[in-house]
Amino acid sequence: MELALNDEDRAFAQEVRAFLDRELSDELRAAGRWMTSVYGDHDASMEWQRRLHARGWAAPNWPKQHGGAEFSVTQRFIFARECALAGAPPLSPMGIAMCGPALIGHGSPGQQAHYLPRILTGEHFWCQGYSEPQAGSDLAPLQMRAVRDGDHLVCSGTKIWTTHANVANWIFCLVRTGNYDRPQLGITFLLIPMDSPGVEVRPIVMTSGEHIQNQIFFDSVRVPVANVVGEIDQGWTVAKYLLEFERGGSAYAPGLQVKLERIREIARENGLLGDRLFAWRLAAAQVRIEVLEVYELRALSAAARGGRPGLSGSIMKILGTELSQHLTELAVEAVGPYGLTFQPDAGAAGGPNLIPHSPGLRGPQEAAVAPLRYLNDRACSIYAGSNEIQRNIIAKAQLGL
Repeated sequence: MELALNDEDRAFAQEVRAFLDRELSDELRAAGRWMTSVYGDHDASMEWQRRLHARGWAAPNWPKQHGGAEFSVTQRFIFARECALAGAPPLSPMGIAMCGPALIGHGSPGQQAHYLPRILTGEHFWCQGYSEPQAGSDLAPLQMRAVRDGDHLVCSGTKIWTTHANVANWIFCLVRTGNYDRPQLGITFLLIPMDSPGVEVRPIVMTSGEHIQNQIFFDSVRVPVANVVGEIDQGWTVAKYLLEFERGGSAYAPGLQVKLERIREIARENGLLGDRLFAWRLAAAQVRIEVLEVYELRALSAAARGGRPGLSGSIMKILGTELSQHLTELAVEAVGPYGLTFQPDAGAAGGPNLIPHSPGLRGPQEAAVAPLRYLNDRACSIYAGSNEIQRNIIAKAQLGL
């Protein structure tokens, strides 16, 4: 599918390209190339966020009144595709794409005035405190407790699989403040400074040697009641609202299209396009991307009118993550036997050339990171609520099952 661009859209695309040419340094492009998961190098991402914020583009989907760019749906697609084509590192989603929309939708005016500007500048770098050892895709059984003590909530418990907790200075947390017949009741959405006494972060290091995930322990951590978003015991409403943006607040298709074009180019140089089965799988992926793009345009247009992704977030999450996994399989196959090599240090931005140059192999970094991207992408159909959970949500909300 080709977007029907008018003169204004084409001028915007040219403006984005000029900005990227000017602001994307070699170091930032390298950080984008060496990504092994959905997260870029932390320092590079923060530098890129500072440059985007200076231009007013750090939060494409936010309203202008809160410092966002308030791009149209077409502009979002153009911006996402141009950034992917240029190799820009992604920004961490926890602040701009998750906590920010939750505050815009449910925060008080005072909370919005305090937190939103600091999210945009990167002064506040957020992580997400949802999952616990016994509560993951099904969050309702969470047990981290928060007991009222005057003007504070005293929090004790643990969160796990917490991305970037090792570098975050704030966490938005779901805590249990009450017990009711329905486990979704009695949950509160709380903002906690990571330097609070009683907060301990322990790393979870992957077999690749990468440190992205963590477990956090809270030992009688005192948090002001003023840090509650929404109402005490009613945080499930805020949590569901945030998850809509985590699952479907942005478009998958533009970045996936760029990945597919890169895989096709590698396969052409390695002589793999003559393999009819591989060529068929490339064509099938292209069709799936075009279907996803049509759906995303419709869903994002509807969300723009209604102000939130709604059920389409679950649909986009299923289609986008499963297609992303399929593309990592094609990438590993495209780089051939080099993609079977386990290379723990390949994920470092500007990392070493661990693969000897081979005529016909496109860029050693593709072979270096392809297996790690493949392995890391197995998680994308699990995080933000497993795709099985998303199908249950769709079956219940849309089909009445």
